Amino acid sequence: MAKTWEATVLAVLLLSILSCGGLRYSQVSPEAKDFHPRRIAVLPAEATTFPEAKGAIDRLFAELLSERGWFSSVIGGKTFGHLLEKDAELRQAASEYLEKLDKVSFSDPALSGRIGVLIDVEALLLVRVDYWNYTTEKDNKVGKVSLSVTLIEAKTGKTVWTAIHHRISDYVIIKPDLPDVARDLIREMIGYMPH
Repeated sequence: MAKTWEATVLAVLLLSILSCGGLRYSQVSPEAKDFHPRRIAVLPAEATTFPEAKGAIDRLFAELLSERGWFSSVIGGKTFGHLLEKDAELRQAASEYLEKLDKVSFSDPALSGRIGVLIDVEALLLVRVDYWNYTTEKDNKVGKVSLSVTLIEAKTGKTVWTAIHHRISDYVIIKPDLPDVARDLIREMIGYMPH
């Protein structure tokens, strides 16, 4: 009886420790179990507040998603931006889609589906830079990167996965390179992404 009690307490403690990891926020839709896209596009990062992060975030998502080997095709934010410049129909569909998403929180399936057809992808990944800065927290100097990510099924416009997470790197004299902090953060986040 005592050994069973000890084993139960040990199991509860181990599970408690293991459950402390993970993302700050992550929500997976029930449809995610049946969603296995082979082609994905990462829309240019929404980095209005921290424009200096845009190039690095666009490059890193494309690089790290390609590195995973889950997708036969990854269109990164920079490439998507070039496609928008060249294709007026794509530019209009993407603009209208993002405007509806921003203004009324509606992922329009007709527009997301049109984007998917125009660039031949099954999934869209939306990225927002929530924080990209050096600051002080509790008397410690830190470099902090925070991202929000949403995975959309292009054909249906359904949100398959949403995640928010941040990474903080302490420093004393030499500031950490924020793209390096972002690389670790993105790698961790996409580890939780349905695929």
